[in-house]
Amino acid sequence: MRFEKITENAFLPERATANSAGYDFRAAEMVNIPPHGIALVSTGIKCKMEPDQCLLLMVRSSMPRKMGLVLANAPGLVDADYYGNETNDGNIMFQLRNITDKEVHISYGDKIGQGVVVNYVVAEDDQASGTRTGGFGSTS
Repeated sequence: MRFEKITENAFLPERATANSAGYDFRAAEMVNIPPHGIALVSTGIKCKMEPDQCLLLMVRSSMPRKMGLVLANAPGLVDADYYGNETNDGNIMFQLRNITDKEVHISYGDKIGQGVVVNYVVAEDDQASGTRTGGFGSTS
């Protein structure tokens, strides 16, 4: 597994401590989220994974209390074939929901979430054969 920058101004994810499971992701843009609104916040990062790996996205544990933000699709799931897709080249985005009555401002470089890479297994009789051609939400 490796993280790559899609945009020059992106920040490569980092673990805070030697025993951290999650990599901290930062915003690669400024975003204002209206009261009770939802916004996609770009990280400018993509993740090259093995076929049996996926990336689980979560908000930082302090975000609901400190900023009033939760992940709208908690947890977020990034499949290995999201990397390099036609629509957005695999740009990892956090879909944040503002649960407050006030606008919330995300600044460039703010830590907006964590990602944990996990291995998974498929059923013996699995028949999946499709190919991803799109980006965020394209397999619906």
